[in-house]
Amino acid sequence: MIASIKRFVANESGATAIEYALIASLIAVAIIVSLTALGTQLNSTFNEVSGNLK
Repeated sequence: MIASIKRFVANESGATAIEYALIASLIAVAIIVSLTALGTQLNSTFNEVSGNLK
């Protein structure tokens, strides 16, 4: 019984999975923020080009 409790406490695979999930979520947030900023910039550029073509 004590051996199984020691194995459970020493098992770090769950913590590693959580760390990888946090890293992946931070990367996803960074990508979303950068694409949002890029989309806004592209929208203004296309509006400017459209205005110049009229």
